[in-house]
Amino acid sequence: MNDVVIAGAGPTGLWLAAELRLGGASVVVLETREERDPHSKALTVHPRTLEILDCRGMLDEFLAAGFRIPNGHFGGLPDRLDFSGLDTPYPFTLAVLQARTEEFLEARAKRLGATVRRGCRVAALGDRGVVLESGEIVPARYVVGCDGTRSTIRAAAGIDFPGTSATTWGSLGDVILGEPPQGVVTIAGPDGGLMIVPLPGGVHRIVLGDPGTDRAEQPGELTLDELRSTVRRIAGTDYGMHSPEWLSRFGNATRQAAAYRKGDVLLAGDAAHMHYPTGGVGMNVGIQDAHNLGWKLAAVATGRAPGSLLDTYHDERHPVGADLLQHTRAQTALMNAWTPEGQALRAVISGLIATAPDMSRRLAERLSGLDVTYPAGRRVRDQQLPGGRLFELLRTGGHVETPEGTVRPDGHPAATAG
Repeated sequence: MNDVVIAGAGPTGLWLAAELRLGGASVVVLETREERDPHSKALTVHPRTLEILDCRGMLDEFLAAGFRIPNGHFGGLPDRLDFSGLDTPYPFTLAVLQARTEEFLEARAKRLGATVRRGCRVAALGDRGVVLESGEIVPARYVVGCDGTRSTIRAAAGIDFPGTSATTWGSLGDVILGEPPQGVVTIAGPDGGLMIVPLPGGVHRIVLGDPGTDRAEQPGELTLDELRSTVRRIAGTDYGMHSPEWLSRFGNATRQAAAYRKGDVLLAGDAAHMHYPTGGVGMNVGIQDAHNLGWKLAAVATGRAPGSLLDTYHDERHPVGADLLQHTRAQTALMNAWTPEGQALRAVISGLIATAPDMSRRLAERLSGLDVTYPAGRRVRDQQLPGGRLFELLRTGGHVETPEGTVRPDGHPAATAG
């Protein structure tokens, strides 16, 4: 019998698989798709996730595959958050296509001995493990749903997913621009808002908010003509866009699982929380969920820790998810503030970001994941120890002793390690 079955081979599921193998647990990852999705919903790797990659020896390949952006944004405001002063070795965001992220993470999980099976759709939970649509039973002591906002595992476990339905819709296009702007561009006004971000390979991502999509019903399929005309209305130019690689829409439905653990079933990533994709936080929080859960589940599954250790996963990560929903909702309100009053609010907050360094820093810490605090405290920053650099010593997946105390495998103080 497998120790753990994971439903979903996205970044969250793949990171969790590698963490479980690092802790000695056997794991099978089941993915519905036959091939990796070439379209990259997530682009941004935030500073705390870069620290986590360093703690597992994966940072260099990510740095080589992406490009650095020295700031972030809150609600698409024009005054951006400066990351340069953050207390981290990596004071920037890294733009990396999700498809590349998944490629790197899957390769590592397999190197560590995880089994990844594609073309396997989970239909139900079994007595111990899961049942595939084919009728095959994949046995496991524990099941983790990393299978997205429509999680089969969450529904089968009977875990509530309360929240709010979509009332506004954004659109996204990965296109070629014949007349591209320099760097990252943010424009917002009564006619709508847009952000343009350069991607690897000469492609630009355009993200739009349009007052005409403030309604409960999802608009029809996005077309290049609609994207072009909306961009032209907001920016006064369509930047010569052509050759779309991907056109999509997304809504502001916001929900969080009532429990991240129910017996032998656990949830992580989008299966545990869904939200408007502002700030590029979703994938990062999912990986950080998995980073918290992986060493704990491995220790319990291999008999090195009591089952009660898994309760600390919900206790520590559910508040992080609740905070995620709060600040993405706040950003959604700012991004869709089309009225004169809304525009005035944007101007006031943007001015505060530009002139109040403490406010800018606190928002940057929140967006970057560096402000996450568990009962035992915030993550331990990198430091030189007698045996080497802390982040390097954590690469074995074990606890590390420092002059200030023991550091858990996820980089937090060990007072709640159990």
